Amino acid sequence: MYQPLDILSAAQKRPVMLDEMELLTTSQKQIPGSVEYSILRYRLNPQTTIEDMGMLVYNYQPKSKENSLELRFCVTGNAYCTNKKCEGGICAKTGLSSCNERTNTIDVLSFKFSSSYLSQFVKGKQIVNKSDEVLAFKHRSSFSKMVNLCNRTRAVLDNLLNHTYSETLENIYVNSQLQTLLLYGLECLIDEKAEESFACKFLASETEREKISKAREVLLQHIGEPITIKELSRKVAINECYLKKGFKEMFGTTIFDFYQGQRMEHAKYLLYEKGLSVTDVSALLGYSSISHFSTAFKKHTGLKPCELLMR
Repeated sequence: MYQPLDILSAAQKRPVMLDEMELLTTSQKQIPGSVEYSILRYRLNPQTTIEDMGMLVYNYQPKSKENSLELRFCVTGNAYCTNKKCEGGICAKTGLSSCNERTNTIDVLSFKFSSSYLSQFVKGKQIVNKSDEVLAFKHRSSFSKMVNLCNRTRAVLDNLLNHTYSETLENIYVNSQLQTLLLYGLECLIDEKAEESFACKFLASETEREKISKAREVLLQHIGEPITIKELSRKVAINECYLKKGFKEMFGTTIFDFYQGQRMEHAKYLLYEKGLSVTDVSALLGYSSISHFSTAFKKHTGLKPCELLMR
């Protein structure tokens, strides 16, 4: 079965450890005949480097009634007050929008539209573009695509995170916002013709793009076990040259720079959050010596490992 990239791991650019994210609030609901959604709010650690992003995920299985279209988002910049008496993030004690009980957050939102709900928009109509094909579930393979987080998309997400409706009115309001969000997501399929935009012609094949995406996942799984490009190319069944060129075009960085960046971000977490020693982290990440690890860490962060621990 197709497994799309976890959006929180993608936004943080490394695998997310279960014990490093403090869940503050959760909201999960299913609007009958429409959409199933969840909004998870985590505490944002000041040392965490995370990128806002959106993703459209098309889940397709032949002759399945469980086919669906998902919109996933990871956004920062919001604040949450831990005082349960606060409303809308305003401190109940002072009436101010800032207090010691407020904390910055990471919001992870997922909206899953059923095939039966989406089919109403194209029923009886001629399929003329990719968005029609997706809504009617005529596209025969699963895929995922990054969604542009423009100002209007952010405005809708803000509405969903901060509205004050409840019960029936909440269902009506959320449903209206989600239709707008769905519209913006589907526009990406029409406006951005990936098959025609790649300089590397082999990336016009969805199969080849999936191999490159799989290579990225393998790298994230081998943070502590250095893997060569030759080994990586064998794991995802693609030519080494194609792997290097395709990776650079799809992700905007070389395999080495991406892998080193992930290792150093993970090293920051192990040192600062888990309290491990420089020696232990160096060994966990597969470095042959502490000096090699320290040099790589300073090149990436501008600090020596010991200097980070002193902060």
